Amino acid sequence: MADLNQLKQKYQPVIDTIQSFSAEGASVGNVALDGDKLLLQASVPSPVVANRVWDAIKKVDPSYSDLHHEITTTGTTQSYTIQSGDSLSKISKHFYGDANKYLAIAKANNLDDPDKIRVGQKLVIPEAA
Repeated sequence: MADLNQLKQKYQPVIDTIQSFSAEGASVGNVALDGDKLLLQASVPSPVVANRVWDAIKKVDPSYSDLHHEITTTGTTQSYTIQSGDSLSKISKHFYGDANKYLAIAKANNLDDPDKIRVGQKLVIPEAA
């Protein structure tokens, strides 16, 4: 019989990833045993965030044979409003896990200079290529 606490500990980085997007509307629902697997039910706001969660799952266990996931996506696009202290690199790191993908955000928002963003400006976050 699978041990719930061991499976939760194993997949804690996935749960943490989902929770890191709570400001964007992500939430973890049920975390329980489903036979010999961890049942993880969650909701994320966009395919961009869903891809980030998938990256976390594959990093924990590429086969994820002991995980039963039900992760729903509530929207089709991802936006982000720039906060004080943000940079495109910081935003890129948050959404893609890679600060160097900031040019994709700049291009999707027709920004001529990625260093010239302003607090309150709303950005579209494209799916990573």
